Amino acid sequence: MTGFARADGSAPSVHWTVEIKSVNGRALDVRCRMPPGFDSVEGAARAEVGKLIRRGSVNIALNVTRTSQTQALRLNRDLLRDVLALAREIEGEGAAPPRLDALLAVRGIIEPEEQAETEEARAELEAAIAVTVGRAVADLAAARLAEGMHLRDVLLAHLDQIARLTDAAAGTAALQPETLRAKLRNQLAALTEAVPALSEERLAQEAALLIAKADVREELDRLRAHISQAKGLLTEGGAVGRRLDFLCQEFNREANTLCSKSADVELTRVGLELKATIEQFREQVQNIE
Repeated sequence: MTGFARADGSAPSVHWTVEIKSVNGRALDVRCRMPPGFDSVEGAARAEVGKLIRRGSVNIALNVTRTSQTQALRLNRDLLRDVLALAREIEGEGAAPPRLDALLAVRGIIEPEEQAETEEARAELEAAIAVTVGRAVADLAAARLAEGMHLRDVLLAHLDQIARLTDAAAGTAALQPETLRAKLRNQLAALTEAVPALSEERLAQEAALLIAKADVREELDRLRAHISQAKGLLTEGGAVGRRLDFLCQEFNREANTLCSKSADVELTRVGLELKATIEQFREQVQNIE
């Protein structure tokens, strides 16, 4: 199932953004893109996804920005001594002594002092980011749920169409035994004239065999059972995509058998339309978790 979510968070001097998107997939595949130094957040992100999502390809991207802040300044005394020594050397050649503002303007004399991040502060930052990730995953799951509710209506409509076609096939197939008998009767009449020695018992056996081969009632009964089971899964909710995948295979099996047994043009037409509707159903099932 597809979906997208974004969540932001901030702490003193730090701002972060989490973006998550998902696309269809047969299994759960989570991929994370974390900035350097934040690999530990990946484990928390995967755990959050696993709680709410069972199927699909999920991509998580974390972006962390350090905001500007007032930093302590440090005087580079070694460099200052070197500059003053050089200035005194130049003074001996008649140059004016250096002014204080000129000294401080020399690159490297005054340096911003890097503030070391404590382990506790780092742990708090990562925990705050994990909370934002959890919020983004929840929003993604909500978006996927909304899409799933729409897809459920689409799938139920396909199942209703499959049920209508199954009933149409049953109505057509109900005429087949008599149609077969009439067709066989004409063929046997011609055959009897050509081979008078053929027994009536043998003819009856051949007629019964042809009628049995053309009987599609068992396939129609199984189609109705599959329809009922699929509707039950859609009503049940939860992660039912894999089970619906299996039912699609069963639908196709029964539809193929029905078409192969058909000795009637109308039943073949219904069977082909049934296969097309089942394929539409199968394509939508790929979007279900």
